[in-house]
Parts: sequence; structure tokens; C-alpha cells
Amino acid sequence: MAKPKDQTIDPGEDTLDETLQSKAPMDASRPWLFYWTMAGLTSLGEDVSAYKQRLMETVRPLQNPTGGFGGGHGQLSHCACTYATVLALACVDGLDVVDREAMWRWLGQVKQADGGFRMAVGAEEDIRGAYCAMTVITLLNLPLTLPSDSPARTAGGLETFVDGLGGWVSRCQTYEGGIAGAPTNEAHGAYAFCALACLSILDAPHRSIPQYLDVPSLIHWLASMQTVPEGGFAGRTNKLVDACYSHWVGGCWALLQAAAAAAPGTSDEGKTSSSSSFPAPNITTKEIEALWNRHALIRYLLTCCQQPGKRGGMRDKPSTRPDGYHTCYSLAGLSAAQNHYHYDATRDTGSRSSEKSARLMAAFNWEASVPTAEEMERAKYEEQDRVAFVHPVFVVPMGVVERTRVKFEEGLKV
Repeated sequence: MAKPKDQTIDPGEDTLDETLQSKAPMDASRPWLFYWTMAGLTSLGEDVSAYKQRLMETVRPLQNPTGGFGGGHGQLSHCACTYATVLALACVDGLDVVDREAMWRWLGQVKQADGGFRMAVGAEEDIRGAYCAMTVITLLNLPLTLPSDSPARTAGGLETFVDGLGGWVSRCQTYEGGIAGAPTNEAHGAYAFCALACLSILDAPHRSIPQYLDVPSLIHWLASMQTVPEGGFAGRTNKLVDACYSHWVGGCWALLQAAAAAAPGTSDEGKTSSSSSFPAPNITTKEIEALWNRHALIRYLLTCCQQPGKRGGMRDKPSTRPDGYHTCYSLAGLSAAQNHYHYDATRDTGSRSSEKSARLMAAFNWEASVPTAEEMERAKYEEQDRVAFVHPVFVVPMGVVERTRVKFEEGLKV
């Protein structure tokens, strides 16, 4: 919009055109802004309850009558936007705004006959869709049985959302050992987390992960992503360090350690079960711990990724600007590196509660513990620098997950 010739504008202010152009790329990402903010604040121990009503009213128009959430007003429902909205609402205890039955029916439309999920109706099928969909299904306690009009049921003969899913995830593993967004694509650190977290929702990690993935090959690839001398993680082969992979790759290690833990009562303590499609990893949790340097990651995040001065915010590397995305996932990565996460196999009663269509329970069996004084001294940080417990599968605080589990303890009747 051209300004009148006699009008002056403060050089520090954007014109309307410039403002609209700078905001337009984020229009389809509004739910992510909510999630990054709510997850970041809660991981710092902040009370976000004051945002509950405002957030509920803001996201209500983004929910489509057919189910799911779009990125903005009038936009189609999308798995990533739905995932981000559900997690943001969970942080403020505002999930009452979600139409669970419509959500279930919409997710039935993106489930595919080959076992995977599309990101939206008619959109791409990739590992993000699988993780996002299974997170929403599990937290909201939606029926695992597919709706009668789901294409995966009518065209593929599948009966539940989990049918064929593990096998589809398996096909995403590449020749390098990493995980691609879809079969035959390039390995990527964020997709490794999506795959491991998705499998950790399906069943206990020591059963599901070795069953569907070549764990030693994956561990080798993930370990090669930690950069020297920075200590942070890169996201792909031959790429630079980026703080967001502190979560996407750094968050994989707790899941892998759980995968390497023996089932209760086995004599081969610390080893995985051999009942898998791939050979058992034959690697202990202590050996996995030695393959990544959590102390170097903490130092990189605290010394290189904080915004200088008192303005706050986290950035991917020095010379770049902080933003909500890198702040959220830097904090999640700090939590993964500072704290210790354990899968409590003693609470494991199988992949799901009683009925075939009932809630998958494995992802609710995690516990966390604080670092020792010696660990904090080695990484050179103090208690005030420690981030709260962030759930290793759902990436919101542990207390938020437990509150959501209890809230939807009664399954949806359809």
C-alpha cells in the first residue's frame, strides 16, 4: 500500500504491506505458536492457567465441523495443526473445546490402507502423520476401532488405527540407519523421534522398537549427529548443528534406552527381548548412555543458544535470532539432557487396556528423576538452570500428561 507523498513513516516501523508479508507465512502455523509458547512456559515451571479461556476461544474457530484443527480460519484440518492445538490445550487444561467424536471420524479419513497416515485428507503420507495422529488418539482416548467409512477399512480391510502401522514405520528406516519421513526418503533427525515416539505409543519400547526397527543401525546414525566441537546435534548427514535437534535427536536417547531394557523377570538384564523382526540390539542401557554426550549438549544450549542480554529466547546457533520454535525445542532438549527418564515396566500390563478398541497405555508408564550434584557440576550449571520434566513421548510436562490421562479415563462412546 503506497503512502501519500507528504506522509512520513518512522523508519523503525513496518508499512502495512511489509507487516502483512511478514505475518502471512505464519498464518497456517498459528497452532504451533500456541504450542511452542505453552510448552515452553510450562517447561520453565510457569503457571499458564490464565491463558485457558483465551486459548480455547482462539482455537475454537480453527476446529472444523468434520473434525480436527486447521492452521487458521477457514483452513482444512491438518494432523500437525491438530497435534499442536491438542498439546497447547492440554497445557492449560482446555481440552473440553475438542469435539472428540468428530476428531475420531476425521482421523479415520487420514488413516491409510498401507498402515500409515496422511497429514490431511488428500495430502502427503509421512511419519509426522503417524506420530501426530497416535498422540491425539491416545491423549484424547479415542476408540482404536476405525470408523465404518474410513478408506483404510473400506478399501484396505483394516479394522483399527494401529493395524499395519508398525510395519509402515519400519519401511521408513534408510540404508544409513536413520528414519525418513516416508519410505525411500532421506534420513532426518526429527523423523527418528517421530518413529520412536510413535512406536512407544503402540507398545512398551522394549517390545515395539526392536520389533520394527534395526536398533543398532539407528543408534549408530543418531550418535553420528552429535557435532564436534559444539556438542549439539545436527538433523541430517553433513549438516550444521541446530538447537532444535537437541530435542528431535536428544529426545531419542531415553526412548532407545527403554528399548534396550529387558522385560521384567528376564535373566539377561539390560538387553532387549529377541522376539522381534530384527535381531536383538545386544546393547545395554549403559552402553547407549555412553554413545551421546549429554553434558556437552547442555553446555552448547546454555552457552551458545541463549539470546545475549536480558531479552530471553533461544536460537539454533550463534549469529541467528531466537524464535518460539527453537526456544521450545531447546528447552525440551535441555530437559532430555539434564534429567533422567525411565520406562516403568512394572506398570506395563500389555499394549492397551482391556478391550480391543481401548486406550493404548504404554506411553503413560514413564517416570523421571533429577540429575545428581556430580552431573550438574560436570555440565557446569546450577539448579536454577534446570528445566522441568518434559514427557519423552508427548513433549509436554509430565504433569500435563497425567492430568490428561485422568481427564479422559472414560473412553469415547460412538
